Amino acid sequence: MDLATVLSFSFIAALLVMSPGPNGVLIARTVPTSGKAAGFANVAGFVSAFYLHGALSILGISIILVQSAQAFFIVKMLGAAYLCWIGLKALLEAWRGVAPAVGDVAPAKRRRTLLKAYSEGFLTNALNPKVSMFYLAAFPQFISRMDGALSASFTLVFIHSLLNLVWFSLIIMLFARLAGATRNQRFQRWLKSITGVVFIGFGAKLAMLKL
Repeated sequence: MDLATVLSFSFIAALLVMSPGPNGVLIARTVPTSGKAAGFANVAGFVSAFYLHGALSILGISIILVQSAQAFFIVKMLGAAYLCWIGLKALLEAWRGVAPAVGDVAPAKRRRTLLKAYSEGFLTNALNPKVSMFYLAAFPQFISRMDGALSASFTLVFIHSLLNLVWFSLIIMLFARLAGATRNQRFQRWLKSITGVVFIGFGAKLAMLKL
């Protein structure tokens, strides 16, 4: 795989990573309430799911999802249901919140364990068939017959994962620097309300996705 191919794929993958999506919303929801470590656990979940989708694509299982309407529908609806569940949970937390007597409250760092944050990041991507569709579309375009399919495919997955790590690390650090503002309970209720609506929107969009 030559440098031009790597740079071309990196450019396309970077646009995908930086475009608004469930991953960015999950980070925005996690860091203010659970801290940087939980945010990085989210990212670890993203990366794990990417390698899962990459392996499935290489083995050809993802082709079944694309060619089988029933299999695609099942995975799609599971992913949509999970995104909507996160959104509804965030809205419920916002609705249950009460206005604080003082301006700021202590950060709720124990509200989300690292394992839970990792699981949320993993499931958000593992149950999204659009990740498999991206790999299925990208692999034939950027892997030549001269390249080993296995090593070249995982090279592309590694690049995609690295771009996610760099981009979302910057986002995590940004939210951490704004921790003083984000600890305000009114801000947290507003953030949960917004992220809840956005997650439900992404879930609905995924549910309407067609082959």
